[in-house]
Amino acid sequence: MIEVEHLSKLYGSTAAIEDVTFSVEPGEILGFLGPNGAGKTTTMRILSGYLPASRGTAKIAGFEVHENLMAVRQKIGYLPESPPLYPEMTVQGFLNFVAQIKGVNAGDRSNRIQIALEKTGLADQRKTIIRKLSKGYRQRVGIAQAIVHDPPVIILDEPTVGLDPRQIIEVRNLIKQLASDHTVILSTHILPEVSMTCDRVAIINKGRVVATNTPDQLMAQLNRGAGYDLEVEGNWNAIEQCLNLITDVKAVESRSTSEQRHRIRVFSDIELGRDIASALVRSGLGLYEMRRVQASLEDVFLELTTEEKPVEESAEAEA
Repeated sequence: MIEVEHLSKLYGSTAAIEDVTFSVEPGEILGFLGPNGAGKTTTMRILSGYLPASRGTAKIAGFEVHENLMAVRQKIGYLPESPPLYPEMTVQGFLNFVAQIKGVNAGDRSNRIQIALEKTGLADQRKTIIRKLSKGYRQRVGIAQAIVHDPPVIILDEPTVGLDPRQIIEVRNLIKQLASDHTVILSTHILPEVSMTCDRVAIINKGRVVATNTPDQLMAQLNRGAGYDLEVEGNWNAIEQCLNLITDVKAVESRSTSEQRHRIRVFSDIELGRDIASALVRSGLGLYEMRRVQASLEDVFLELTTEEKPVEESAEAEA
């Protein structure tokens, strides 16, 4: 549904984005994740036709964005970081205005507005003046204007910025519901938005895409830090020797030590809980706690945006 290949945007000799490549399948929610200034908004503006690319191509529903701009605009709904609202209009009046300028037929307009109001939970607010709405409801109006013409693709740029926790949850749930009828690309720098909302993630840093995969696959590919946290009673040398004898244990690290009890991280890429427990018990050592720990999406994000180590998309994810 969305195909981006080798996309670059230059301002003089400075590249805002460079050689950006990714795709989004129909009905998928892609999280476009990166730190502030990484190039997320630039990419979204190119996809929505607000900015021309310097190099590369971007296709939406089979149409190249800048060769078929009007056709592409009929296929997308775009919510910029600051929703383009007219605060003195009512919600319904504003959506009617947007539907007209987006070319919705007069005979279909009322139905499309009603559907947009219902999908965004605004039916009871249709006659409310927009400036009287809370920020969360104004964000819903922004999403409603993006879907009022029933586009196959929705582009959301930082849709939960500035919302309180309850509003964030409401908007998250709304985005998930939209994926049943639309393909969604969600640009954000907020990690929970991606892990709780998106099917797949593209991480951008300093204008370049450094990883594309599902959240689970990205976490699985970052093996450093995966293993077990233990609390063990006994002599440290005996504990270390016991654990290092287990096949597939990569390393053993002491996290904190008392006279008899030790907090330990055992590094391993595979499930070794039973082997670890059995080895400690056979050695006469006291196991008080064992907890499996794995790389989180935050670990992946920090690894890729700090050290810029690309993680290749697996063949399984491409299939």
